[in-house]
Amino acid sequence: MTTRKCANWIKSFVEYASIGEAPLSMYFWVGVSTVAGALRRRVWYDQEIFKWYPSFYIVLVAPPGIVSKSTTASIGMKLLRDVPGVKFGPNIVTWQALATAFTNSLEMVEMPDGTFYPMSAMTIESSEFGNLLDPSNREMVDLLVSLWDCNDAPLEKMTKTQGNDLIENPFLNIIACTTPAWIAGYVPDYVIGGGFTSRCIFVYADKKRQYKAYLDEELTPKERQARTELKQALIHDLEFIGQLRGAFHLTPEARAWGKEWYQQVHEVVPAHLRDERFGGYISRKQTHLHKIAMVLSAARRDDLIIDLAILQEANTVLSTIEPNMNKVFDKIGQTDDTRKSSSLVTTLNAAGGTLESGELYKMLFRTMSYDDFTMALKSAIMAGHVVQKNEAGKLLIRSLRSA
Repeated sequence: MTTRKCANWIKSFVEYASIGEAPLSMYFWVGVSTVAGALRRRVWYDQEIFKWYPSFYIVLVAPPGIVSKSTTASIGMKLLRDVPGVKFGPNIVTWQALATAFTNSLEMVEMPDGTFYPMSAMTIESSEFGNLLDPSNREMVDLLVSLWDCNDAPLEKMTKTQGNDLIENPFLNIIACTTPAWIAGYVPDYVIGGGFTSRCIFVYADKKRQYKAYLDEELTPKERQARTELKQALIHDLEFIGQLRGAFHLTPEARAWGKEWYQQVHEVVPAHLRDERFGGYISRKQTHLHKIAMVLSAARRDDLIIDLAILQEANTVLSTIEPNMNKVFDKIGQTDDTRKSSSLVTTLNAAGGTLESGELYKMLFRTMSYDDFTMALKSAIMAGHVVQKNEAGKLLIRSLRSA
């Protein structure tokens, strides 16, 4: 009987990936996406009238050059590409091409009871989210919303040149990368209202965890050999995880905790989520919680059991990224004026949080006039993001680091 080589796949993956500069949270979520891509639609949690499947739309968000987002995502996806049977979709698509790719990915999977189950499962790795998602294309947005839901009913899409595409039992797992500037410039408000963003896990970073100029100097020959062995162990276990099939079950303790949690999440909303834009996310938080729990369970055990510790861990990792969601959602639907004010605050924070007024303008004059700068500064002050003070004859702008 095949046995695993890693006690906890995600923990071992973070150890393997963390030679890089990104925050550990980004490596963790890349690990989640990787395990989800291996599981596909072969496992689920049955809610009687619908099922939850471990599919994710995970978006790594950071300013350019901060954490090498695409490199970070590719660490997990390279491992997943070595797992037999896992299918990858194109990272630059129209909704018509995406629908066709799903029909081409159809396969029959044998289940534990000997029956065969049709499944159309794909993972997409997108180094530039804008190449995958056109927010102005409502048909694309609506299709992605429907695919995330993983409905059991076949999804039919009509194309102009190829007739109808019938997508049976779809499963779409996405790991994508983008910048705050792209979100500000291209994502309109209705993408929130339509429910797409509430189905995404946004993982935000604005600074490196460590500085590693030359990674080739980081490892001794012995450490490099150990890293190679860990990589092979990760691929081995990922193949094993990909063979899991069937329904997940909650232990009685996990179920009791989950009932109490469900009531709490709707009645006691944290301050950082008290905004109507997060209404859709809160309504889907239970789904996110159990999707994560399935992955955490599959990462360390074979019995498709979600116990109390795993469900609580899923809540912890989900809650950890929520405070930064404002930094992503604040960019959506911005006007030109709010974008300039946001740019001012971002520039100030990147420069250490305090600058003379003239120095700050020098850093921004290529993108805004002095009148624009003045209005952006007033807006940032009124919003409580910065303060302006005269100190020793200098007019200082100081960030309150709430942006």
